[in-house]
Amino acid sequence: MKLTSRDYIKGILGRDIGILSKAITLIESEKEEHQAIAREILTECVKVKSNTIRVGITGVPGAGKSTFIEALGSYLVKEKGYTIAVLAIDPSSKRTKGSILGDKTRMSNLSTMKDVYIRPTASSGVLGGVAKTTRETLILCEAAGFEIILIETVGVGQSEIEVKEMVDFFLLLAIAGAGDELQGIKRGIMEMVDAIVVNKADGLNIENSEKTVREIENALHLFPLGNSTWKPQVITCSSIENKGIETVWEIIENYATLARSNGYFQENRKKQDIQVFQNFLSKKILQFFLENKNTRLLINQYEKRIADNAEDPYTAAYKIFNQIVKE
Repeated sequence: MKLTSRDYIKGILGRDIGILSKAITLIESEKEEHQAIAREILTECVKVKSNTIRVGITGVPGAGKSTFIEALGSYLVKEKGYTIAVLAIDPSSKRTKGSILGDKTRMSNLSTMKDVYIRPTASSGVLGGVAKTTRETLILCEAAGFEIILIETVGVGQSEIEVKEMVDFFLLLAIAGAGDELQGIKRGIMEMVDAIVVNKADGLNIENSEKTVREIENALHLFPLGNSTWKPQVITCSSIENKGIETVWEIIENYATLARSNGYFQENRKKQDIQVFQNFLSKKILQFFLENKNTRLLINQYEKRIADNAEDPYTAAYKIFNQIVKE
């Protein structure tokens, strides 16, 4: 039976996981017929008022993001009674576009809980540590009534700002005992984070982890406070031993309380909505021109000229742009 947009919306609002998953797949589809229904679904879902907290989680390679999310998610469900959605982004092969999509396997305990929804999505080569439909998936999960949204990114990269622009709280996982602890943490990330959690602080690694906390705290003193007036927190934790997980959530709650009281939380959401609008509009404009047969033919011609050294890339781009504008 073919579902209508009304069927999808009703299922999402009733937190029907099967329909929610199908709706997300629909949004990820490039087919125009699917996109038409997806737009109707999003139009209704974005109207749903929610009181969620969106948490972005990134980390240096080997920091244990999936293990940390399983520990935090289990705590939120069992101890706090929250319903949570985990949007786990798997890296894709640039050549084959393939992805492992193994987060449900890595979060085996969390994935069996009835108040948890885990959606692994391939990044499909998109920069920023997120998939190209992560924002839309987030909207659907909020409409379905999930109270906490955890977004696990591909990892620390140059464009993690895209993650920051869709969450309320941005958390960086770090580890000690890997040489220069600050070497793998980009300055841009340090300026964006709301908390840095030094994971794997257990066994013989406790002393090194505490030392790393002090080093990161010293580094953070170099950066001014952001518009939220929140001072980024640095702590240790052990996801395996469940140590420090409760403190992590207390930090997130304290941040949300502060940001809501001074109005930053609401203003940040508004800025994010405008960013979504600008990004989507840019995407549709680019798609409109690239799908035009004459434009595509023109691009192919200039690509050949560039390959033959008959034209430089910059002049070619200006010529195409000017020709399109004149038309």
